[in-house]
Amino acid sequence: MGFRGVLPPRETGGARAVPEPRDAEEQLHPVPAEVHEVFSHTLQLLSGQQLLEAHAELMMMEHLRDDILSQLHLRGLSSAQATVLSYFGGLRELNESLAKQLWDIVGSSLRLVREDPVLFVTAVRIIEREEKIDDTLLLEATFLPPGRPKGWRQKFYHVLQETITGAHFHAVCMDTEGPELARHLAALQKDIVSELRVVKDLMVQCVPAHYNILSVCTVTYHQALTSHLQDILREDLDKQALFLLLEWALRVYHSPEMMGHPDLLPEVDVSALGPLMSPELVDQTERKYVVKVKASVLEWMQRTLEVEFKEWFREEEPETDHQGFFQSALPVIVMQMLNENIRVASLITDSLQQKVYNMALEELEAFLGRLREALVQCGKEHQKDRTIPKYYVSYLLAMLNNNLALSSSVSFLHPDTARREVPMSLQAALDRMQKKACQLLLEELLLDLQPLCLQLPSRKWLSGSQLVSSMCEVIDKYAKNFSRVRKPVFMLLLTESELLVTSQYLRALMQKKMVCKSKEERGQLCDRLLQDATQLRELFCGLGLDQSQQSLEAVFALRELICLKDPALLSLEVLGFITKYPDVSDEHISTLLDLRGDVSKEVRHMVLEMMAQHPQVLPERYRPIFSTILVPAPELPFCLRKGKCA
Repeated sequence: MGFRGVLPPRETGGARAVPEPRDAEEQLHPVPAEVHEVFSHTLQLLSGQQLLEAHAELMMMEHLRDDILSQLHLRGLSSAQATVLSYFGGLRELNESLAKQLWDIVGSSLRLVREDPVLFVTAVRIIEREEKIDDTLLLEATFLPPGRPKGWRQKFYHVLQETITGAHFHAVCMDTEGPELARHLAALQKDIVSELRVVKDLMVQCVPAHYNILSVCTVTYHQALTSHLQDILREDLDKQALFLLLEWALRVYHSPEMMGHPDLLPEVDVSALGPLMSPELVDQTERKYVVKVKASVLEWMQRTLEVEFKEWFREEEPETDHQGFFQSALPVIVMQMLNENIRVASLITDSLQQKVYNMALEELEAFLGRLREALVQCGKEHQKDRTIPKYYVSYLLAMLNNNLALSSSVSFLHPDTARREVPMSLQAALDRMQKKACQLLLEELLLDLQPLCLQLPSRKWLSGSQLVSSMCEVIDKYAKNFSRVRKPVFMLLLTESELLVTSQYLRALMQKKMVCKSKEERGQLCDRLLQDATQLRELFCGLGLDQSQQSLEAVFALRELICLKDPALLSLEVLGFITKYPDVSDEHISTLLDLRGDVSKEVRHMVLEMMAQHPQVLPERYRPIFSTILVPAPELPFCLRKGKCA
């Protein structure tokens, strides 16, 4: 079958005119040559980018074909439809050729609206013609022709979105740990603002208002960016890259430099589109960032500690501040590093700042633990050879000042000025650090005092004051060193030194080295105890330790036990003594009674019985003196092997 009288030979306005189709039966005559002639002419128009004329001929041919198919459909002549479709088979090629040109134009729309808007407008007009035909057929026709609906407006949006996505957001190989990521984000920022400005100022004038083209493009950029950032975040990024992404998504994107640019407002509004990064993704990224920062802080602190440890062994004293207190650069280095990381985090979000703050405190606490271990190691080296480090005491004092500096600076790390308390665990770490440094200093003092303490009690000691004078010289030397540490710790060291001297003095008396042989010797012992205790008390008062804070009162009280002339009154005197010093034991009292040299077994039994009847409880703030003093065990009677004791 064919068509007769379908196409007249003349052209009108560049497109061939086609009369209204007559009865389908009258058209079933073989005239395929005319149809192919129109197809060829239309292809020529397309080749010359005469799109409107080509589309007019295409619509004309489609209208003719669809009208014939509709009539055949209504008459139930479905077997003839295949023949009709074969005659009009060239329409598919024309549609595809036209569509290809349209989508190429739409794909270049951002350039064309600046350089050749007529071509873009032509494409939009053709798309709108097809959209109207689709709407009419869907609403009115009982028969839907092949290839309908074309949905070219939807395809327009799809191509435009794909063009935007493909131009900026397709996977690219880049160094996410270097400056390339920063350049990539900067290029995105510049291009998106520039292209949205073109859409707002030019493209909206080339399309119907109902296209909402600016809104469509804004949403496209927003969604593509969201997906693009997620793709980047799947990589193992360093802290700089993570910071850049957080800053860009949470700060730059909404700023006047990008989506809030004056040239885009008020038409462009991304506030209703949701965040570029979901709260969950932000939290996850912040945690990744904190992990990376933590690793960096740990590495930096370890290097700082290594440098500090080496400085302790230098052949010169530590540096001093303007008041003459020993110090090193350690607190400044550590606090500046932590504070800078917290400050940088504050540029992103409060939550990131809080996360970095918490991490900083944890790392500072861990650092103090490692610093304390380094002090212990230094102390062990010093025990092997007391000349190494040369300025051992000075550097311990510097560490105490450093610890004070760290303690006073910690509160200023907190972002909230109203909540600047130091966490308990960190304060405990600071206290442990201070305690260890003080302990090492007191051990050093003890090493210098022990040779002197070993010489008492003795009869040589009873006859002269030189021994305690030598002790005072040692104490005074250390006190002068201690004055290079700030007052709170200086007073602590002075107090602990006085307690150490007292306990060492009492321990020496209780080593059972001497027993008074006569009343005169007891009197001599009482005089020596009075002179020694007075000399030591005056020394510590002169150094700034008030008499009420001293423990030397125990020596004066012990002296009263020795000086008591009537042993029968010892029970009453001992009761007063144990009431004042509740940590004193039976062994301590028994040793002191031995030192008198005149206490009978009955009196001793009576005293110890009295103590058993008056058990003492340590007050809450009592500073133990005697509980740290071990009394030598009594000598066992000599026994023959495998025999009975004599």
